[in-house]
Parts: sequence; C-alpha cells; structure tokens
Amino acid sequence: MKKIMTKAALAAVAVSFAGTAFATEWNVSLWGKRRAFTEHVEKLAELVSAKTNGEFTLNISYGGLSKNTENLDGISIGAFEMAQFCSSYHPDKNPTLMVLDLPFLGVETLKQEGDLDLALYQHPAAIKDLARWNATILMASPLPQYNLAGVGPAPKTLEDFKGHRVRATGGIGQAFTKIGGVPTSVTSAEAYTALENGVVDSVAFAPHAHLSFRTIDIAKWWIDNMNPGSVNCPVVVNSDALASLSDSHREALMSSIDASMDRYYEAYDETYVKWAKILKDNNIEVVSMSDEMMDAMRAAAAGPVRDEWLQEMNAKGLPGQELYDFTVAKLAELKG
Repeated sequence: MKKIMTKAALAAVAVSFAGTAFATEWNVSLWGKRRAFTEHVEKLAELVSAKTNGEFTLNISYGGLSKNTENLDGISIGAFEMAQFCSSYHPDKNPTLMVLDLPFLGVETLKQEGDLDLALYQHPAAIKDLARWNATILMASPLPQYNLAGVGPAPKTLEDFKGHRVRATGGIGQAFTKIGGVPTSVTSAEAYTALENGVVDSVAFAPHAHLSFRTIDIAKWWIDNMNPGSVNCPVVVNSDALASLSDSHREALMSSIDASMDRYYEAYDETYVKWAKILKDNNIEVVSMSDEMMDAMRAAAAGPVRDEWLQEMNAKGLPGQELYDFTVAKLAELKG
C-alpha cells in the first residue's frame, strides 16, 4: 500500500533540506592566540554569523589546522577556506607582495599601511600571483613598524649593529645585513626562546607581537623610532570556496569587511595604551635614534635592498619596477 505524505510533512522535509543545503561552515587557520592582529577575523566571523542567522559560520583555529608558514599551501589545496599568512615567510611563493616588505618605504601610520596593502593586493600582477595558489585576498593585516627590543647593550650607532644578531625577516632582515647585522628568521613563536637563550640579541616585532610572544618580558631596551618597515600579512580565502558561496552569504562576507577593519584599528589603539604601560612597568630603556643615524641607515640599507629586489624580479620576468613605482606613488597619494 502506497504511503502518501501530507502537504505539511512535505513542507517540513523541504525546510529540513533547505537548512542543510544553505548552511555554510568555513575553517579559518590562524596562529598564536587571539590578539589585535586577529581581531578583524574575529569580528568578521561575528558579523557574518549575525547577518546570516548562523547559517554561515567561520570556525577560527589558532594553530590547530596548519603551521603559520604553511597556511598558503593549505589554502591552495582547500584544506581550509580562510587563512592569514605573512608573505615574508615564503617570498618565493608570493614575490609580488614582497614590495610591501621593502625597508624604509616611509609609511607613517597604521591606516596608511592598511590602505597601501589593499591597493597593492588589487594590482593585476598581485592577483595573478595569488591565483597560482587558488587564493583571493580578502583583507589586509597592517602592522605597525617593526622596531627592536633586545638584551645587552642597546645599539646606538651603525658600528654597534655590526655582528648584532636580530630576529628579522623579509626586507627588514636584508636591511640589517647591509649595516653589518646578522638576521635570523626564527618563527615568531620561537622568538622568546631565541632571545632568552642568547641566540639573538634583539627581536624586530611590532608592539602587539612583543606583547603576544612575551619578548618584552625579558627585553632591557626598546628602539622607538627606527621604523625600518613592516611585514604584510593578508587574509586570504580559497577562490573555489568563495565562488561557491550563495549570493546572500557572499554579500554577508564582503559587506562585513569595512567594519571588521575598523575593529582591527581600534584593537591596535588599545594595544598601544597597554604597550606604554608595559614599557614603564618593566623599566625598559627607550632608545631614540638621531636623525643623522637614521639618514645613514637609510642610505646604507634602503637603496641596495630595493635594487637587489628589482633585479630578482626582473630575472623572474615579473614587473618589479612597475610594482615599486605603484607602491611609492600610492603611498605619496595616501600621505598627500
């Protein structure tokens, strides 16, 4: 005997299937712990869930999905849908983005850095570069300038930097090499131990990272105005996952970016209040480089590192000069 479902039963089944079909869950690979550096991702997850009544969720993992140096690889194979990475972890995998890591570009504020990063991420060459990894950049993670905190005597002249062992990556590390320093690229998680055990004399971090990875707990001094540069760390999504979103879920995601970035900048304002207190409470010596010292450092490091990067880009058939000119012009516009 055939069983005939009532209209009410059919409707219930339809609703059930609809809920299953349109529920979207993305895994997000971050590292360390929740901090100012990740607040825009946390805010994005909050807003997306609220706008979709919980139908679209971002499950954030701090180190549980991948090593920070392998997040781009994970995105490329679809191991997770969203991730944050720093381009200096693997410059050969994202050469176009490394223009933002060149030392002494002259960025003055965190907002300038964020706007500059986003502009470069939208350059056709950068888009093509990331497409090789099936990645689309969603947001920037602009970082304050990477100044030094260290132990032992604080370097105050160019001569003092000869043989100085510093945890620094990307263009910043190259800049220290030009003035006689000895950079090492230990991971951020290893920086505390490296400083504590004397593997390095100092660590180049933005303030939030000195706080998060506790290097400031053992540092004796802090250079507050070297401003050698920063590291660009985009938030990317798997391009296939982004394309497969429903229109409403994609709208919820994309429309939440501006508010998420606003929260990011607020978080850094809060970090600087905490940073000033830590310097005072820990009796950290604050060192300010003279104008003459900074001019000498820029002359010794900025030009040579830039020229070497341009040569490498040309050798790879990539538009290095175009990217550099674009970056310089955009920064001048933002400062204008």
